[in-house]
Amino acid sequence: MRARTYQLIIFDWDGTLVDSQAQIISCMQVAFERIGLEKPETSAIRHIIGLSLEAAFYRLAPQIDHSLALQLVDAYREHSFTNSNFSTELFAGVRTGLLNLKEQGFYLAVATGKGRHGLDAALNGSNLAEFFDITRCADETRSKPDPLMLDEILTDLDIHVDRALMIGDTSYDIQMANNIGMDSIAVTYGMHEAHHLRPLKPRHLINHFSEIQHLIGKKTHVRS
Repeated sequence: MRARTYQLIIFDWDGTLVDSQAQIISCMQVAFERIGLEKPETSAIRHIIGLSLEAAFYRLAPQIDHSLALQLVDAYREHSFTNSNFSTELFAGVRTGLLNLKEQGFYLAVATGKGRHGLDAALNGSNLAEFFDITRCADETRSKPDPLMLDEILTDLDIHVDRALMIGDTSYDIQMANNIGMDSIAVTYGMHEAHHLRPLKPRHLINHFSEIQHLIGKKTHVRS
């Protein structure tokens, strides 16, 4: 494929930068139990990670109404914030990779299904906050795969979609990028397996975070 010059690299959080799968699954199952509903299977939860919490609960339990969905969201957050440590276990190569990209002058962003409170706590706990120029959370905009959060990031940074790249581990990340005409890279070490990601035609599929630098090359335009 023809090489492209990017100014902005947008990352998903859970499953792309941070290995938080076990924590999310635990919080989801506890939320269902607290509300008195049968907890979903682990495999079902893995495939809704990346959506906003409310959208995820509707997907897991289509029979619930809005009030019950909000109760599940509250139960999830209460368990996550009071009984669990925020998962800050970075995937191999993440910190070094982000540092290299930042030093080369790329704008870096996060577009996540997490809520603002959860992302801020995770950013602080992982000491990654300094790397990102902007972040957008699902409770501030529309849930993936709607591309609104990407559009808002592009607008705030005044960068054209052709100069931005989305990197994520779920079909929702790649669909979101496709919906706005943005290039994407899918990582196969996160929540969704390669056979779910490949049909969405990301520009590349990678097995390790360190491959990103090789694929995007070096930024050739300095920040304005």
